[in-house]
Amino acid sequence: MSLQATTSQTVGPFFKIGFEWLYCDNLAGEDVSGERVTIQGRVFDGDGVPVPDAILEIWQANAHGKYDHPEDTQDKPLEPGFKGYGRMPTSADGMFRLATIKPGPVPGPNGKGQAPHLVVSVFMRGVLRRLVTRIYFPEEPRNAADFVLNLVEPARRSTLIARKAAGSAGSLEWNVVLQGPEETVFFDLGL
Repeated sequence: MSLQATTSQTVGPFFKIGFEWLYCDNLAGEDVSGERVTIQGRVFDGDGVPVPDAILEIWQANAHGKYDHPEDTQDKPLEPGFKGYGRMPTSADGMFRLATIKPGPVPGPNGKGQAPHLVVSVFMRGVLRRLVTRIYFPEEPRNAADFVLNLVEPARRSTLIARKAAGSAGSLEWNVVLQGPEETVFFDLGL
């Protein structure tokens, strides 16, 4: 019998030696089409203290609504220079920043379109299984009909929708709160 930990059970130093070479906080090259956005925020624990050593992983579709993944068989174009995947650590004050494009809508159950969103996984010390959530875009008309947002009670949906940040156009703010009254909605994937 082997008691060797798998990567989903490893915390601490694994983040540094196992993730660092995969850090990428800019998902879209210069020639990639779509509306440019910068999302920044912080990760907070249940006491409102910034988490200095979390990792956020992002998956998203391109501006046409296609994932750069073999299982996405939609007849939509892929774009060279668009990864659709990023990973970034939080800084000492819990901050993260991501530069990307607003994704196009992707099909949901029964082919009905989902609102543009980014899928986010949060890894950190003391959490043996990743936390999974989503970032939606503010003032997006398709949010009202998105099947995932409609699974969330209305009072908590705001934890999934980024806010326009003061400053330049395309700047958004979105925070992760791990516990408490303002806790971000996380999804149980049954993994």
